[in-house]
Amino acid sequence: MSLLFAVFYGIIQGVTEFLPVSSSGHLAIMQRFFGMEDVEANYFSFGVLLHLATLVAVFIVYWRDILPLIPALFTMIGKLLRGRIKEFTDNEKFALYIIIATLPLLPAVLVKDYVEVIFSYTKIIGAILMLNAVVLFISDGLAKGNKDISNTKPHNALIVGLCQMLAIVPGLSRSGSTITGGLTQGFDREFAVKFSFIMSIPAILGANILELPEMMSTAVPSGDIIKYGAGMIAALIAGIAAMKLLAYISRKSNFRIFSYYSFAIGLITLIFA
Repeated sequence: MSLLFAVFYGIIQGVTEFLPVSSSGHLAIMQRFFGMEDVEANYFSFGVLLHLATLVAVFIVYWRDILPLIPALFTMIGKLLRGRIKEFTDNEKFALYIIIATLPLLPAVLVKDYVEVIFSYTKIIGAILMLNAVVLFISDGLAKGNKDISNTKPHNALIVGLCQMLAIVPGLSRSGSTITGGLTQGFDREFAVKFSFIMSIPAILGANILELPEMMSTAVPSGDIIKYGAGMIAALIAGIAAMKLLAYISRKSNFRIFSYYSFAIGLITLIFA
């Protein structure tokens, strides 16, 4: 692995992890079209570390929202056990809804290996990217909602979680699917983006925990340590920039530009793969 490759891969991972264009789809396409190395197969630990870097990026951007959720998680559980649900604060509701939104990922783990077979079929990924474009286009046509955490209900969080479960399919963006899911539930656009990014924390953390045994058994070449670090820093900075950009676009514009981009990339892939 070269230093340039590590930094380039980190940037791609950081940008596509949070912009609604599918990180898994882009990485699969780049491997097929440009002969880029398969990081998961050849540098497994590097791939895991990049995901951890994007996780840190979420904490940096949303630390003001995340820190209050830590004590709220424990007070929420206490009130839940005592049947005092009506006394939940907004932060306790947020912690509960993140848990509810994460639950659909549990059965998804059972089919993960079967779904990842799609990585070998570039034309299918191209078609799914075009479907991702349609999802984003539809999301922009939805009526503007006004829900925030104060008036969100458990079933709203569950539906967003089901959208996240569907996004385990390569080519279907996790952020695009969950933001669209939030908009269908009447979420305010900014809240839909925030909820999507914060609910990625247990998803990314859980995936890395599952991969930890394999990572521990894979030695990192001493000559690659600096390259791994450079890739992580690139993913961290790119991830922060991508989240800031999407939050800005959610306030000032619409997501249609990502829809057009995703459709174009999908169509090119479908034709030339």
